[in-house]
Amino acid sequence: MNFRKPLIYWYLQNKRALPWRLTEDPYKIWLSEIMLQQTTVAQGLPYFNRFINKMPTLEALANTDEEIVLKLWQGLGYYSRARNLLTTAKYVNAYLKGVFPTTYKDLLKLKGIGPYTAAAIASICYKEPIAVVDGNVYRVLSRYFNCDTPINSTLGVKYFNNLAQQMLDRTKPDIYNQAIMELGALICKPNKPNCSECPINNNCAALQHKTIVALPVKIKKKAVKKRYFNYLVILTDNDNTVLTKRTKKGIWLNLYEFPLAESNNSLEQTTLTTHPVFKALFDEKTALEISCFNQKEIVHKLTHQHIYTKFWILKTAQHPLAKINFSDIDKYPVPTLIHNFINAFTSH
Repeated sequence: MNFRKPLIYWYLQNKRALPWRLTEDPYKIWLSEIMLQQTTVAQGLPYFNRFINKMPTLEALANTDEEIVLKLWQGLGYYSRARNLLTTAKYVNAYLKGVFPTTYKDLLKLKGIGPYTAAAIASICYKEPIAVVDGNVYRVLSRYFNCDTPINSTLGVKYFNNLAQQMLDRTKPDIYNQAIMELGALICKPNKPNCSECPINNNCAALQHKTIVALPVKIKKKAVKKRYFNYLVILTDNDNTVLTKRTKKGIWLNLYEFPLAESNNSLEQTTLTTHPVFKALFDEKTALEISCFNQKEIVHKLTHQHIYTKFWILKTAQHPLAKINFSDIDKYPVPTLIHNFINAFTSH
């Protein structure tokens, strides 16, 4: 089967010039792979460069405070990646003398490193013949073999992992793995794949059977949950406000936000003032000027939930919890939803 040779040749002629391809440093490979999970290269590249400029080595990351890491990560989403990154850096630095494990099996033992990331590090840095399987690889293989087994089913995961390992060039696992992922990113794209430019199109079964657009197959996701957030943006006469740190497990752990009154449906001002969070912050004697910054709810879409959000501006002379000047908010790591509001509010 003429697959590996034309794929690798195409890659060597067409690969993008990316900073993590100029090194075999496992720290930089690891960082890039973690960042590019759920993130495009175009979005992740400036984050990678900023991260490396601030923390050029694993030791530097290990000795950095979590808030700095989260601030650098702000806007990338899936913040557990950043927290796990720091945890693993501290562990490797403290218990492994700053040296990454050199095998796929040992890499899997580290927090936040799953089969894909372990395979990428092991193959690219240490030339271990282990296949990577990410969304790009699923797409290329499902189309090349015209396979409609759902890639997110138990059977599909096992099948495509075995298939990927069979197709691997064991003499050049580092180049091959990067080649098949690059093909999926640049040619065999989810929408409008450029089949005429594909180096392996002669034997692509999906192209022959005209099933490209139907592949890969995925089992439908769970229904998206709706949540209603009401942020209480307190502003005192000296421009102080209140920020709280999210400490419960779930979205945005350890990021900062304004006091949050979550509700079962959309709130108006009359119902907002009866919410327990509002009543805990203000008594009936407090002189307040209340306004809603956005009458139409902002819909912030996450993987399994859509957050319908209103930002309530609450002006008052003073508040015992308002200890952060509004101009200093940008020093704190906040969710993108909050960051976008701050930008809109300050330019309003």
